Amino acid sequence: MRLLGGWHALVLSDRASWHDLDAALEHPELPRLAARPIQTNEVGRSWTLLPCFLELARRTGAETFDLSELGSSAGFNLLWDRYRHTYEAGTWGSADALLELDGVERTAVPAELLELEPRVRHRVGIDLDPVDVTSEEGALRLRSFIWPGQEGRLERLDRAIEAVRREPPRLLCGDLVELLPGLLAERDPDVLTVVFQTAVLGYLHDDGWDRVQGSLATAGRDGSLAFVWTARPAEDVHGYWGLWLELWPGNGPELLAHADFHGAWLEWLV
Repeated sequence: MRLLGGWHALVLSDRASWHDLDAALEHPELPRLAARPIQTNEVGRSWTLLPCFLELARRTGAETFDLSELGSSAGFNLLWDRYRHTYEAGTWGSADALLELDGVERTAVPAELLELEPRVRHRVGIDLDPVDVTSEEGALRLRSFIWPGQEGRLERLDRAIEAVRREPPRLLCGDLVELLPGLLAERDPDVLTVVFQTAVLGYLHDDGWDRVQGSLATAGRDGSLAFVWTARPAEDVHGYWGLWLELWPGNGPELLAHADFHGAWLEWLV
């Protein structure tokens, strides 16, 4: 995948062709490009996350959120409130948004959720290797790991890059397991802090996941905290995620929805 991503980066920057493998393999830049760790940031997931955040607003009455994303990559999903989202019951977001997202609803999102308009005050992401898409090199890196022929994903990516360039979120470089406790300790108790993740927990060892849960539970003793995350909905289910929510104070984890990995469809369960 790294090799193909490096080759794609050369093609996208007009330094190589898909039709000449030998020339691409001999290109002096290919070793460096093929050594880059794989990084993706699927902005289509924001379409499945939005109803979860609106459900949070409905349950808590919170009108303002502070966001923290684990495994944020370039921070596209930290800007979910800057996109326009379309569902069967209506739309949510500004009509002049740079990016419009939609998908297939296997069970419809309730219309009353789409009437809520929580405001995001602060947004911060943590990633071992955050991607700075305000630079051409960072943007090319993410583009190169979308495979040729996936024009819809590439177009969404380009619009998400422009959205980040207009309003870059704060991105921290480091181990989320180590940085999360400090980030939670700094939070404002008068504003609901929403921690979320869409893919990174699958890369943590069991001890790391246990420490994340412990950090959240400790911080949750003071209230004003929510965690939205993706995980398998059941041990024998494959091919899609469950979208989970836990609130402090609250009654433990709750499954809100099933969703496609990249945000192509959503089955709302609440």
